[in-house]
Amino acid sequence: MPLWEEMAHAISEAIDAPFVIESRRPAGGGCINEAYRIQGKGLAYFVKLNAPERLPMFEAEAAGLAEIAGSNTVRVPQPVCHGSGEEASWLVLECIDFASASNKGMRELGRNLACMHRATAERFGWRRDNTIGATPQVNTQEADWIAFWRSHRLDYQLRLAAANGHRGRLLEGGERLLERLPAFFAGHNPRPSLLHGDLWSGNAGFTAEGTPVVFDPAVYYGDREADLAMTELFGGFPGSFYEAYGSEYPLDPGYAARKPLYNLYHVLNHLNLFGGGYRARAERMIGELLAHA
Repeated sequence: MPLWEEMAHAISEAIDAPFVIESRRPAGGGCINEAYRIQGKGLAYFVKLNAPERLPMFEAEAAGLAEIAGSNTVRVPQPVCHGSGEEASWLVLECIDFASASNKGMRELGRNLACMHRATAERFGWRRDNTIGATPQVNTQEADWIAFWRSHRLDYQLRLAAANGHRGRLLEGGERLLERLPAFFAGHNPRPSLLHGDLWSGNAGFTAEGTPVVFDPAVYYGDREADLAMTELFGGFPGSFYEAYGSEYPLDPGYAARKPLYNLYHVLNHLNLFGGGYRARAERMIGELLAHA
């Protein structure tokens, strides 16, 4: 069965009603997947496509969206169905038409994220692995946050960087930093909070009514500061967002010192995905962290 017919059949089963794709057009998206908006029978859906073997990535994304939705805190696009065929794997999501952000919407997003971070688990990690961008993200559950961040976040990315040929100063400094991680957590004992995991301005939007929506998650349970840190990494959110978050769930005083430690994970991941100037940025961050450890 051709890809789009197979997808329409899966949607029909998921919604328990006939669905036929009457139109489809490319939609804006990231650099990981192809994206489309499909319409038919008065309904519209957002579709992501990738290679057939990437179905587990879509399964994990759907599970992550369901995890956030289950917290009843911040809106996400509802997963409809996912599957794969000879041509591609796919994820079909609720289609949301986004509008411009407002200060009111940003404040609501800050409050909603704070409420989401109050949803906790017994251990750090998650019940399944997923991806950060196109990179595997290991979520093996741990009782100790420092051990989790060392093994499944920084060390994982450093080993991947070494396999990609990035050694020397980057690897040497990274290994020293792994040894000194406890210095950043004196008096800080985070709870395993529900995290979006990849929260930057490109992964949040607002409906025409102003309701905030987050999408493209890399869900796990960890220190909520890791989510907040990434919101500041690529452009950041406006002050109204952080003010609303802080009024709902104030941050610990040591957040500023740990922020670059958490963002190093994402910079290393960008190095492993895209190369370029991210190596110099990662080396600089490691040097600054070691100077304060």
